Amino acid sequence: MITRRTALATLAATTLPGSIAFAQDDAITIPEMRLGNELAKVTVTEYASFTCPHCANFHANTYPQLKANYIDTDKINFIYREVYFDRFGLWGAMIARCDPSKYFGIADMLYDRQGDWSRAGEPAEIVAAMRKIGLVAGLSNEQLDTCMNDQKTAEAMVARFQETSTQDDVNSTPTILVNGTKYGNLPYAELAEIIETELGK
Repeated sequence: MITRRTALATLAATTLPGSIAFAQDDAITIPEMRLGNELAKVTVTEYASFTCPHCANFHANTYPQLKANYIDTDKINFIYREVYFDRFGLWGAMIARCDPSKYFGIADMLYDRQGDWSRAGEPAEIVAAMRKIGLVAGLSNEQLDTCMNDQKTAEAMVARFQETSTQDDVNSTPTILVNGTKYGNLPYAELAEIIETELGK
């Protein structure tokens, strides 16, 4: 299992174009990525990594039902928080965040095509494969260049990851929280039962 400590050590040793030194930048706020009803009685928070096969499985088999039955119907507030176990997960998140209006669409594509881009070869080839997803989603090469070379935002994203994952004691993915109570990788039936219980309180 890759722990949060191992992940942070890995990130600290990696670089982006422009070389990132991961440090807190108080001038940048990293927004929560949300769907559904922000004022709902129940908040479901998912911690996941774009490079995690178990997360891809969750998004293929559990998330579509969660979205159809609880997010799209405004029964819950859904928050997605990125976990950076490696540089590729961070880079994928930077591409997804390039245009907030396209975030969840790009996230879906990263998971759907994880087996392709994650095995593309050398780091430069993996980044090129992820960039193609951004282009298909409607981002321009100029937008992608700007996002991928935004050192201060990358620093703030990692700092935010450290803050939230420590706060919620997250050390594996996917981790699901329902109204602040931590669960592991739940199948849809179990997750729905927990949500229904919270809705009925």
